[in-house]
Amino acid sequence: MAEGEITITHPERVVFPAAGITKLALADYYRTVAPLMLPHLAKRPVSLVRCPRGRQKRCFYQKHHTGGFGPHVLSVAIAEKDGEREPYIWLDGAAGILECVQMGAIEFHLWGSRVDRLEAPDRMVFDLDPDVGIGFGEVARAASDLRARLADMRLDSFALLTGGKGVHVVVPLEPGHSWDAHRDFARALAQAMADAEPERFTATMSKARRKGKIFIDWLRNARGSTAVAPYAVRAREGAPIAAPVGWNELAELQHARTYNAADGKHLLERAASATLAGWGEASQPLPGS
Repeated sequence: MAEGEITITHPERVVFPAAGITKLALADYYRTVAPLMLPHLAKRPVSLVRCPRGRQKRCFYQKHHTGGFGPHVLSVAIAEKDGEREPYIWLDGAAGILECVQMGAIEFHLWGSRVDRLEAPDRMVFDLDPDVGIGFGEVARAASDLRARLADMRLDSFALLTGGKGVHVVVPLEPGHSWDAHRDFARALAQAMADAEPERFTATMSKARRKGKIFIDWLRNARGSTAVAPYAVRAREGAPIAAPVGWNELAELQHARTYNAADGKHLLERAASATLAGWGEASQPLPGS
């Protein structure tokens, strides 16, 4: 079956059994929300979570372009830590998204820089990851506290439900600073919050340090690290979405899995609302850069 020019084979294959979402329904979702995803996703190196037989079968994470995709899934050579250059995936249109879905992709994760300026990051992400037993209300409050800290430095930020149990605080930036400066700023801010309220926060990944706290994960801001793309489906029970929300909405939500892959048209309507107007858009330099 064709989605525009993209053929979706095995359209009846059930990708999310509990939600009854087929491969074709997943493709329809991504076709619907592609105009919302592409301003964030396009022209960035992209990693995929692929589940060719559905989310309850084997899934794997893929960052390298190994061939087998259609012509709209593009490749860029990127130097890795060992100095070797490897082909990474990038996309510039809805057809590329659908070709990934055809190859079993469910999740899309993006770099903090673009393919034409790989060494100039322009997107910072803090992942607020709660320990077991911490309610979503506390996570939402933590996100608002982080927003206030950023605002004190004249940085606008935006809230993204992860589709799991946490919230991403997204900070768009003007390119012009290095990856080292990008990572060091994120680490310093996370550590400052953990130092100020050690009973609430930790900036350390260690499981022992995270007990009863929210981990402010700044590690996604290193070169080569990724964060889930806005509007991406997560390969989890119920097909939840990584969904942008307004700060005024966050405190009223019960969890980070508010929307799922059946909500494409609703998400398209929400994106045009005053609440989400300009979500993820800001022209602002990294302080001190």
